[in-house]
Amino acid sequence: MNKRIIAAGAVALATAGLGIAQTSTADAGGGRLNFALQRSPGVVAAGCLPYASARVTVKHDGAVERMTVDAWGLPANTEFDTFVIQVPNFPFGVSWYQGDLETNRWGFAHQEYVGRFQQETFAIAPNTAPAPSVHSSPTPDATTNPAFGPIHTFHIGVWFNSPADATKAGCPGATTPFNGEHNAGVQVFNTAQFPATAGPLGNLKP
Repeated sequence: MNKRIIAAGAVALATAGLGIAQTSTADAGGGRLNFALQRSPGVVAAGCLPYASARVTVKHDGAVERMTVDAWGLPANTEFDTFVIQVPNFPFGVSWYQGDLETNRWGFAHQEYVGRFQQETFAIAPNTAPAPSVHSSPTPDATTNPAFGPIHTFHIGVWFNSPADATKAGCPGATTPFNGEHNAGVQVFNTAQFPATAGPLGNLKP
């Protein structure tokens, strides 16, 4: 296919998505949820990724949900990490790694995740128990967990997979534990336009 046609199609996709991406509400209806991701405070303060935007669609699929993330205005050929989190900004609370989000040569990314992404999404630790230790640095794994009751995780966060990629994009170069090796970069997107205890995933009924 002609490269100009592909590029034009990518631009059209981004333009078509702006209406959803700029909204600050979660529209739930017919077993489907749509909402935006916004640039994280650290990214905004650094003045990096000024054109980055993203949108999320969640829909029921039998006993699970399918969550689709579309993002654009990001560095090309770069990997990011998507988490379901308790609160959108630091300290983030209970956080659950969903998977990777990788951009193409135009800085567009599209990924679908399958899991539980609605009002019943939660984590629980009825009591303490031993935990496997896989990574010793830069953020060592905990070898036991604290006990806690059911905690709902209704927010979404996306992080640079690498601090080097973040600094290359002009963003802060801090190292965070938000990837599979616990050596990720800073957060890029979150859902902080929603209240801390009322994230958008809570709007989708089972």
